[in-house]
Amino acid sequence: MSMAIGRKILIGGVVVTLSGLAACAPVPVAPPPAPPPPPPITIVIPPRPYPPLGASPNVTVPVIGLNGTRQTVNAGISTAQTTWNVRSAFNVAALNCLKPEHVEILAAYKVFLKTHAKGLTAANRSVDSEFKARHGAAFVRPREAYMTQVYNYYAFPPTLPGFCDASLLMARDVALTKPADLAAFSATQMVRLEGVFEQFFRAYEQYRTDAGLWDAKYQPLLTPRPVPAYGAPAPAALPAPVPAPSTAATGR
Repeated sequence: MSMAIGRKILIGGVVVTLSGLAACAPVPVAPPPAPPPPPPITIVIPPRPYPPLGASPNVTVPVIGLNGTRQTVNAGISTAQTTWNVRSAFNVAALNCLKPEHVEILAAYKVFLKTHAKGLTAANRSVDSEFKARHGAAFVRPREAYMTQVYNYYAFPPTLPGFCDASLLMARDVALTKPADLAAFSATQMVRLEGVFEQFFRAYEQYRTDAGLWDAKYQPLLTPRPVPAYGAPAPAALPAPVPAPSTAATGR
């Protein structure tokens, strides 16, 4: 009797002990939620650089020679040619610089032609002699071709506003220039006029550099990648090969 009670107590004790252990077991904790996916990377592509002053993207920029001089139509020319080219620049300005702020140019050009008529005639004759020495009796055509380049150079639309501003300063210097100073006046004005074009050429070279860097960095992002067509039919199955005839069947 006492042994039976002892088992019950022992069994009861075991039960109680196991129940207590079960009550003390850690409650499973749910795993934390997965972190949200990273936001998509947005790449902002800036506009491709534009040529300066509204120029076209295929302007031929004169190179800089070994002497450090830009090889324009005015590079390496004589004193007489410099004088004549400045006269040509004055002519282009009088015909094309028509804004109210440039009104002084035309009047100054007329004064220039009158005041320096002898010096301009002498410069013209010297230029003829120089072309004749290089090209012989047929010098007129190459001279006219060269002067066409000079006129087109000065009338280049992107640089025309700056050219007109420089020509206005040149026009204001005419009244201070004596006939004996024509060559010096022309040399000074040539530097002034060429400065307008040199500024443009440098800006255009920088544009080419910037455009090249833009192309290398952003153009691959804009090039579409080939994507296989969705739902394209599978290629037709090739016919099963025909087995060679058995020698037993042919009797060979």
